[in-house]
Amino acid sequence: MAELIATTPLLKLAVLAALFVLVAGAAYMATGMVSARQVARQRLLASGTPIDDSMRLVPTLRNDQTNAAWLRLVNQIEKSGLSLVDTKDESLRRRLAAAGYTATYAPRVYTLVRLGLVVGLPMLAGFLFWLSGSAPGLMKLWFTLLISAAMGLYLPSLIIRVKADQRERQIINGFPDALDLMLVCVEAGLALESAFDRVGKEVTLTHPLLAEQIGTVVLELRAGRSREDALRRLADRSGTDEIRAFATLLIQSTNLGTSIATTLRVYASEMRERRRMRAEEKAHRLPVLLSIPLVVCMLPVMIGVLMLPAVIRVVRILLPSLHGGGG
Repeated sequence: MAELIATTPLLKLAVLAALFVLVAGAAYMATGMVSARQVARQRLLASGTPIDDSMRLVPTLRNDQTNAAWLRLVNQIEKSGLSLVDTKDESLRRRLAAAGYTATYAPRVYTLVRLGLVVGLPMLAGFLFWLSGSAPGLMKLWFTLLISAAMGLYLPSLIIRVKADQRERQIINGFPDALDLMLVCVEAGLALESAFDRVGKEVTLTHPLLAEQIGTVVLELRAGRSREDALRRLADRSGTDEIRAFATLLIQSTNLGTSIATTLRVYASEMRERRRMRAEEKAHRLPVLLSIPLVVCMLPVMIGVLMLPAVIRVVRILLPSLHGGGG
């Protein structure tokens, strides 16, 4: 196929024109998105509306349109007779929520993406074989299609796990600072709901994921949900042991009537100590991690530099004397 395109001027022009249209369309869409954002920002500035960082947490119209498109797609596919409901829907929903995908249709989209990759990657591998003009053997073709299908099956799960670990790390790193701010607010006389609201606004710039979780708690409390239920939902959404223990402590303090400020002070100190221990653990792992590139890359070079003069001396002096003595 590639040789046919290279030898046929008409096909070559058609391929170049298609690439030009693709690149030009992508550039036009990117320019349109940037210009639309700039126009919206100029309108906000002209109207006197302050543009702060808390607006970044509000869903945009583009995000709503994208979500609606995904929802229409999965609904159309399920209407055609293909069920996208996973048998382990609750566990999958928790994993997706830990990775940041909290929409109700997220498990169905995840199943659709996996099915598309399982079918699409083997088709792409076969198309690449056909495009290159090679004729692979039956075993090679079989293993290539099998590996590509396995990649399509497990790659989305790996991506979800990586994103969940990243979100958990970001939330845990910012949680001690939020606890300190919450302790200051509670000791200043604010109620717990007002303290959550204030802390969520303060950490919006430094820890946006944690601010999003705290803001959701504030909205649930204002909507009439009980404090215990809102805190338990916070622990389930975050998926971290630290926030789960924090929610349990607040619930127990509320039920037993103990001081919330004392509870926050003790737990904030414990969280700071855990963060310091995690930093020390990473620092202590550095020598072990650095020893691998040192041994693999630098040690052979150092041995070569140290041994090269001796090897040259042996070749120049010792070997000729041995040959002369043998003669």
